[in-house]
Amino acid sequence: MSLILLFSLGFIIEKAVLIIALFALTLGVAAYSTYGERKIAAFFQDRLGPSNAGPWGLLQPLADGVKMFTKEDFVPNQSERWLYILAPGAFIFVALMASAVIPWGTTLTLGGLNWNLQVTDVNIGILYVVGLASLGVYGIMLGGWASNNKFSLYGAIRASSQMISYELAMGLSIIAIVMLSGSLSLKTIVDQQAGMWNVVYQPLGFILFLTCALAECNRAPFDMAECETELIGGYHTEYSAMKLGFFLFAEYINMFISCTVISCLYFGGYHFPGLDPNWLGGLMGPIILLSKSFFFIFVFMWIRWTLPRFRYDQLMHLGWKSLIPLAIVNMMLTGAGILFFGK
Repeated sequence: MSLILLFSLGFIIEKAVLIIALFALTLGVAAYSTYGERKIAAFFQDRLGPSNAGPWGLLQPLADGVKMFTKEDFVPNQSERWLYILAPGAFIFVALMASAVIPWGTTLTLGGLNWNLQVTDVNIGILYVVGLASLGVYGIMLGGWASNNKFSLYGAIRASSQMISYELAMGLSIIAIVMLSGSLSLKTIVDQQAGMWNVVYQPLGFILFLTCALAECNRAPFDMAECETELIGGYHTEYSAMKLGFFLFAEYINMFISCTVISCLYFGGYHFPGLDPNWLGGLMGPIILLSKSFFFIFVFMWIRWTLPRFRYDQLMHLGWKSLIPLAIVNMMLTGAGILFFGK
């Protein structure tokens, strides 16, 4: 009995340490993504960007956090108070939960102990990620409706219709990956790409998934939910202080998780040709995966500061009349390829 208790305690401690480390990593990447976005935007617009808070402006995310915590907070008189307060917390909670099934490497060896670099390997890992992405819209809908502001409500309605439209194409592109790998487990999908990345077999699926990920994260040119020129601030118009910070922060967390999932599904995750993920005591795996994720974060930001925002009718037309038919064709071609050529 004592051995069982000892094993259970060790397992709990391992998972707790991993969860805390992953939580800190996700928040850190999201915080400095705001800095990176402003620097990239400044580069494209021939400006300097943040430069006063610390050397090269590196302390700007901390200054922004202090500003959010110390700003005056308020609740609109005519709002649904508890739902108004709940919405930003629910939005960021769902965003943080999605990272639990992402495999960050094989095994990390520290102090003679082996650490499994995945919080949990459920056999429906990709469905878990997609399901949580679907739940994220509830935080936006609650915030938009509970604010009792017509612009907030318009933004929430746009966000919900956009997510419903683009989740279909995203799901169909994922089905093609599942057909290739024969598994819904993210770790299995990643390990099967040790020799060849899925993007070689699924170039169209990758483009579809990337486009849908931009829409799911409300990133330009799909940022209809907060379209400043039409809706003031969209679904978070009536929010201030740290409640607003939660909404903004969750968007960057979603972007980071989306980029990591793209890396796992199409670009081999923690695998890279010529590099052993077990090198440096298993530390090379997380370095490879983070490098790929940072590259796609740059792509997300590059797209935002390059392409103009779609009109709402263009957004719906692209989702229903272009991406969904292409995703169905891609799925059929994948099935035909497996049938005639094998996996």
